Order: sequence, then structure tokens, then C-alpha cells
Amino acid sequence: MRSVQILGTGQLLELQRRLRAAGHENIRSSMQRRIRRAAEPLRNDMRDTIRSLPIRAEPRKPGKRGGPSPTTRPLRATIAGAVRISVRTTGSPGARVWIDRASLPADLRDMPGTMNSSDGRIRHPVFGNRRRWANQWTTPMWWEKTVRSHTPRMTAEVARVLDDVRNRLT
Repeated sequence: MRSVQILGTGQLLELQRRLRAAGHENIRSSMQRRIRRAAEPLRNDMRDTIRSLPIRAEPRKPGKRGGPSPTTRPLRATIAGAVRISVRTTGSPGARVWIDRASLPADLRDMPGTMNSSDGRIRHPVFGNRRRWANQWTTPMWWEKTVRSHTPRMTAEVARVLDDVRNRLT
């Protein structure tokens, strides 16, 4: 799973140089704020998508026991809470929507990638017993589908921000 980046690197770098030369700190902070706002609907939709992902399991076999989960930590809400936005105007400028794996518990750091895999299969030990494994499935490639639906709007919004800032500088 990759992070999402809205780039116009050449345009942003050129604009950043002109902003520095002109000394317009408020224009630069306004540009960063507007680029962040352009990415916020994607972040929010990404969080909603994660929270509503269906996770299905194999039916129980006859004679098998079940029980309550040994953890009270909600999987989807934990992952949704780790979706972040970062905006950079130097180096490789643009807006980035990503999952902060460092904010996830150690045992869930690989889970976003596993849930987004091409087959959508989540294989895990049954209640931590590494001799018994279970399979569960979720919607595959949900990250790419959500990003694809937002890319045209975000690209147009970032282009509009760049045009506005360019017009204010001239």
C-alpha cells in the first residue's frame, strides 16, 4: 500500500522560490492551508471506508466452539485513526495522505497492507494460538479505489490554489 501524493513538483518549487524571494509568509501559509484542505475530504473518506470495510469469516465448523474476542481494541477504528495528511512545500512538495504505522499497536502495523492486498485475505492465529489459524476476507484494493475517486478533484483544487498564488504574486 502506498501513500497518496498530489504533485506538481516543478510548479510548486518555482512558486515556493518566488514566495521566498517576495517574503510573503502569509501567502505561503495560506497556500499550505488550502492544499491541506484539498486533501482533507480524501482523508475523511479514507477513514470512513476503513471503518465500514466488511470483514467476513469462514463459517464455524460443526462442533467448534467460539467466544468473545480477547481484545477490546476495535480493529477498523484503530487503523482509521492512523490516517494522516502532510503538506510539504520544499524538497518533494505536495500533499500526502498516508497511514502512520508508528501510531498503530505493534501487532497491527502490517494490517493496513494485509487488508488492502489483492485478494483481501487476513490470515491470523485463532485467539493467539499459533497452531490454529483462521482466514477472513475484506474488500481488496480499497485504498486505490478510494484514491482514484478523489484524484481529479484534488488535482483541480491544487491547480486552482497554484493559480491563485501565482496571480497574487504578479
